[in-house]
Amino acid sequence: MLSRRKASSGISPALSCFGLWGHHVPRTCLSDWRAGPSLREAPFGACAHRKALGGEAGSDRGSSMALGMKWLLRGWKELLPGLTARGLQQQYRYRCHHGPPHRAKRLVLSQLFQPLNLREDSVVGLESKSDDLTCKSQRLMIQAGLIYPSSPGCYYYMPYTVRAMEKLVKVIDQEMQAIGGQKLNMPSLSSAELWRTSGRWDLMGKELFRLADRHSKEYCLGPTHEETIADLIASQGNLSYKQLPLLLYQITRKFRDEPKPRFGLLRSREFYMKDMYTFDTCEEAARQTYSLVCEAYCNVFNSLGFRFVKVQADTGSIGGSMSHEFQVPAGIGEDRLVICSNCSFSANVETINPDQTDCPVCKGKLAETKGIEVGHTFYLGTKYSSVFNVTFHTAQNKPVLAEMGCYGLGITRILAASLEVLSTEDSIHWPTLIAPYQVCLIPPKKGSREEMGAALMDNLYDSMIEAVPQIKGDAVLDDRTHLTIGKRLKDANRLGYPYVVIAGKKVFDDPPEFEVWNQNTGEIMFLTKEGIIELLSKVQVP
Repeated sequence: MLSRRKASSGISPALSCFGLWGHHVPRTCLSDWRAGPSLREAPFGACAHRKALGGEAGSDRGSSMALGMKWLLRGWKELLPGLTARGLQQQYRYRCHHGPPHRAKRLVLSQLFQPLNLREDSVVGLESKSDDLTCKSQRLMIQAGLIYPSSPGCYYYMPYTVRAMEKLVKVIDQEMQAIGGQKLNMPSLSSAELWRTSGRWDLMGKELFRLADRHSKEYCLGPTHEETIADLIASQGNLSYKQLPLLLYQITRKFRDEPKPRFGLLRSREFYMKDMYTFDTCEEAARQTYSLVCEAYCNVFNSLGFRFVKVQADTGSIGGSMSHEFQVPAGIGEDRLVICSNCSFSANVETINPDQTDCPVCKGKLAETKGIEVGHTFYLGTKYSSVFNVTFHTAQNKPVLAEMGCYGLGITRILAASLEVLSTEDSIHWPTLIAPYQVCLIPPKKGSREEMGAALMDNLYDSMIEAVPQIKGDAVLDDRTHLTIGKRLKDANRLGYPYVVIAGKKVFDDPPEFEVWNQNTGEIMFLTKEGIIELLSKVQVP
């Protein structure tokens, strides 16, 4: 944007080296000045600054501005003959309003979109009477303005939630691409013909959102994309064994006509999911790919830092001969799990005899718990490739059916499940890696005895951004200085910043110290500016 302004105003790039900012002149440029004292005084003097912006008290604005521009142009005419008064004024105003080009703009809380304003009474009436907000993650997310109900099972995702979701997507992208995954995007509208071909148009029943276009052609809003990806690969008739294994995935919005949406993002009608589809030459290779993807899933959950279990699962309507679920143990969970304390066996109760109390592997006792399903993997074999004729050519140029697998991760469900198990009843705790923002800085209240510490907080913000580049864009300054520190700290707890930095009484110590709250551990520290920079330099951001 700045380069366009220069081009349109006729300003030479050489002008930018002088800053046009108050008295700031880079020392490296001083030797290039070809004029006398007038050049040094006119462009950067305080009088010229006032006159260039439109005048002094009691003066006519037009004549004052014209006089100011003459002052600014006096010395520059010789150095930059093509410079016009209008061009100089436009650039000067831009710099005065937006600050020096080398300083990052501070991200302030008052400019962030928070429609509920973090007030408890805002929750009243947001959900239907049949939903009492009994789910902790749902209640906390609505109270904090992270989501906003649109219709049953559908939500607006507010900016904080979108930031967390985008960070989670980056983590998943890294793991999927590390095992050879390639990202694509498939249509949300799926032809009924494809689903009838696989037999699932009738099998799925009322879970499918169905619609017809103006030509009476039927479609569904895809809850999953086995048919679509199989049809795509089948259309590539020249697929070679040398191109396999092929791992294709997408991260998109999915749809399911839930009979009774509940628990916020844990069971909704619209949700985001990562679904991967794999193609291999034989069963052995397909099982190796299956293990590879499961390992990548474990890496994702380990990086997020909450407990999960991989359990044997039913293949359900998707089908196949092997399936596993990735579950987050939680009291609000809708799946019943059995876990053996003596070995690694764990399963969804759907896969075992309901009367079974002993582990089938080691005969140890099985303990039952509830879980939130956040991932599901399936070895499909040739279930779909045989129906859609998904083949590849061998070294002997013979067509052979590809062995398939499909793998899902619930993006929005992972967000909600993590808050469900990590948060307290009144404070959100994000997995640090995907927190919307990593740090919130709270300056003193305006008019308080500590008000002079606000300048130190500004300095800390600028120094922190410069010294720790990964924090740029991840640090928020709570500029609502009409509120007390305590009130803003309470709001910070609700939004779940991993770190909160407060300018309290100790900022007047020598050296100044800031109060630092680690929200996830509850630890409170008093650190100097250098100490805070060292602490934040260890923060990982995807």
